[in-house]
Amino acid sequence: MVAESVEKPFTAPALPASRMTASVDTRPDSWRFCVAPMLDWSDRHCRVFHRLLSRHARLYTEMVTTGALLHGDVGRHLDFDAVEHPVALQLGGSEPADLARCARLGEQWGYDEINLNCGCPSERVQRGAFGACLMAEPALVRDGVAAMCDAVGIPVTVKHRIGLGRDESYDFVRDFVGEVSRGGAQVFIVHARNAWLQGLSPKDNREVPPLRYPVVRRLKADFPGLRFVLNGGLTDPESCLAHLRPAPDDGSPALDGVMLGRQAYQNPWMLAAVDPVLFGEPAPLADRAAVVAALAGHVRAHVARGGRVREVVRHSLGLFNGLPGARRWRRTLSDAALLAGNDWRLIERAAQEVLPAEAVPASARAA
Repeated sequence: MVAESVEKPFTAPALPASRMTASVDTRPDSWRFCVAPMLDWSDRHCRVFHRLLSRHARLYTEMVTTGALLHGDVGRHLDFDAVEHPVALQLGGSEPADLARCARLGEQWGYDEINLNCGCPSERVQRGAFGACLMAEPALVRDGVAAMCDAVGIPVTVKHRIGLGRDESYDFVRDFVGEVSRGGAQVFIVHARNAWLQGLSPKDNREVPPLRYPVVRRLKADFPGLRFVLNGGLTDPESCLAHLRPAPDDGSPALDGVMLGRQAYQNPWMLAAVDPVLFGEPAPLADRAAVVAALAGHVRAHVARGGRVREVVRHSLGLFNGLPGARRWRRTLSDAALLAGNDWRLIERAAQEVLPAEAVPASARAA
């Protein structure tokens, strides 16, 4: 571990007048609970599934590069279902003009937020000169944020790490946030680990660098006018509550929100506790049987439009984790021969493996 350097005196920067008007959702709970952007996972079908479990969770797309939007199939990347709102588009890129054009596309397609990825440590992202390596170029990030804020009227946010490599100096992340906020970003989603750009896989980068939650609270103390959302190592809505309250030991300020990723994906029923625990409202659906019935409707509509059953059901494999029959549910929805038939009723067939008979839709019981 590298010892922290002697810190410089700090005063939070004043935003230029031209950036003070950037549109931000002013509701205090707008970022209270978020589901992270997850490459190859948080596609539109995953987000529809998660919306069945929580009305209030803020959902994020997987990262979409500016090149994919400017030179590829825009509709394939940006299409989503209206039930997903609030939903944010995460962009990967570094050229301000390209980011502005893509942010404008996101706004035109109806997204509620544009998020810039400054946290992904993968080699592919590094070769494209974006993701976590952008933290070494705060002025470039500031300019990209400024270009996006000028192009759209929806919030422009940044997701980043708390440092690069083994250097744990607080000055580094503090100065990054200060500089980027001058571009107009007022919401920072902070994965509370450093990004080690050499020697670790993306998976290891989510687990090996130590979590340092106090750094994020310190950012909130230094920038009280900005919003900070904590990401990294969080497991369930109940454990998140402590981060949304002042710290009991030193009184450091409460954070504005939390973001869960892999836990929300791999154990999705956990999301059914989000609305009761964090928003004081009942979950949208009463039980897993109701979720299966609603998801079956989405599968049926998707197949009717020419889609594949596999594209939807792969996200629901963990719905019954820990319950009798969960393995049979997963096995049925992963069976290549059954999936090849592309029958939307496959999800109802799988439900017979895990739900009481009276909870299985009549169409499945008659099959």
